[in-house]
Amino acid sequence: MSKQLDVNLIVDSKIRVSGIKFYDVNSEPFSIHGIWYGGDRFYRVPLEVGREVSKSVEVKSHQTAGGRLRFRTDSPYVAIKATLESTEQVAVMTPLSTMGFDLYADGIYIRSFVPPYSQTDGDFESLVRIGDRREREITIHFPLYSGVTTMVIGIDGDSTLTAAAPYKYEKPVVFYGSSITNGASASRPGMSYEAILSRMLDMDHHNLGFGGSAKAEPAIARYVASLDMSAFVYDYDHNAPTVEYLAETHERMFRTVREAHPDLPIIMISRPQFSAESDRDRRFEVIKATYDKAVAVGDKNVYLLRGSDFFEGLDADFTVDGVHPTDLGFYFMAKGICPVLKRILES
Repeated sequence: MSKQLDVNLIVDSKIRVSGIKFYDVNSEPFSIHGIWYGGDRFYRVPLEVGREVSKSVEVKSHQTAGGRLRFRTDSPYVAIKATLESTEQVAVMTPLSTMGFDLYADGIYIRSFVPPYSQTDGDFESLVRIGDRREREITIHFPLYSGVTTMVIGIDGDSTLTAAAPYKYEKPVVFYGSSITNGASASRPGMSYEAILSRMLDMDHHNLGFGGSAKAEPAIARYVASLDMSAFVYDYDHNAPTVEYLAETHERMFRTVREAHPDLPIIMISRPQFSAESDRDRRFEVIKATYDKAVAVGDKNVYLLRGSDFFEGLDADFTVDGVHPTDLGFYFMAKGICPVLKRILES
């Protein structure tokens, strides 16, 4: 008996149009956010910093979570050719979220560039049709758990190609944290909570989520402290192996960043977990202690959010495995953080 496959589920990983013209994304008028091209691949953390922190962060330094490409065009389609490397297989995520790219036009999701199901590393190409010929602002979200070594964009040869408008808040918000910060288990790259916040607030951002490997080491604290940012969202509770480790490291990293940025708004978040496991509340008290000490010495730019409050009153259907959020869970995280971040950015 032959299998019948819904045609809407078929991934077309070949470009079959004539008159297409390709452009290097590292040239004008394209703008790249959250990552940069280092000559051999895209990075979100300098390789030497990753090596100093840990072997895992070295690998993840060139996975492109939070990376975005922006431009304007009136092309009725957009195509990509990309080369992937260091793809990480995550049990609670699909190849689309770990390796795929999302296309948004004027802030609205259109479709994704999806690698073939059997793809791991290597080349792939894909085309997304947008609609009629009119100018739109395009944002392409890079993969959450894969590296990208090369990428070109294809549009209709007769189409316009210009720069995207700058973000309303151009200086990025930096997010540091666990696999949840990294984007696990969003269904696709544009559904991480940082990406949702970026669309809500029209802000640039930098994703420093390192699944399983965000442990507030001195090297990563120094790197974060070196960044030019509009706010710092500090959320690594899930990767601290014990309450005692969290107590040893949380205030230490806060002080490293605060000494470099005396007036920087810093948002501290406890683990965004709905279940009251044995040490959730103890962990919150550790984070609150860092916050209370800062307030006690007159720090007026610290904010405290209890991660479990994001899901207050909801059933557990907003997680994949009791820990990592679904798209619904990420939406409620963004909704919970947005009012505080909005006040910070507006002021």
